Amino acid sequence: MSDPNTKPRFLQLMDQFLDLLARICVLLAGVAIVFMTAIFAWLVFGRYVLNDTPTWVEQVSLLLVMVIAFLGAAAGVHNHTHLSVVIFRNIVPSWVRTIFVFVSDVLLAGFGAMMFWYGIELTKFKWDTLIPLIQWSEGLRSLPMTISGALLFLFATGHLIRLFMGRDERQDNIDQG
Repeated sequence: MSDPNTKPRFLQLMDQFLDLLARICVLLAGVAIVFMTAIFAWLVFGRYVLNDTPTWVEQVSLLLVMVIAFLGAAAGVHNHTHLSVVIFRNIVPSWVRTIFVFVSDVLLAGFGAMMFWYGIELTKFKWDTLIPLIQWSEGLRSLPMTISGALLFLFATGHLIRLFMGRDERQDNIDQG
């Protein structure tokens, strides 16, 4: 006999894979924050000590903010820390939460799919244009949004799979009482 509390192998593998993706998102966002802090320190040093402002810092920082925001949001959806995903579920009576959980996951999956699809189109459209001052592809600005869309779709679909299999472990879901 198998233990009813043991996750099926498929769910274990899916959770390991999605957890790894979320950790990579957090790591990349963290590296981007550290790098952005370092280049802003260089900007201040260049402006006030060398009297020669590095003009590329602003454009690189805008790219890094996209990485931080979109990958951080995707990881937040996976880790249930993205405020806009759970706030309404937390303020309704427990009997309504299941409906909100399902609807929010379906909306997130759909939104992520649209972000991915239209992000690909936008990235392809902008790829041949260069960002002023750094001469990198303008498509790099929309690439984090595209990747985040795919991740949102994967993370929300993972939540839906767990919900349908009766293995949803989110703390704000259904009262177990």
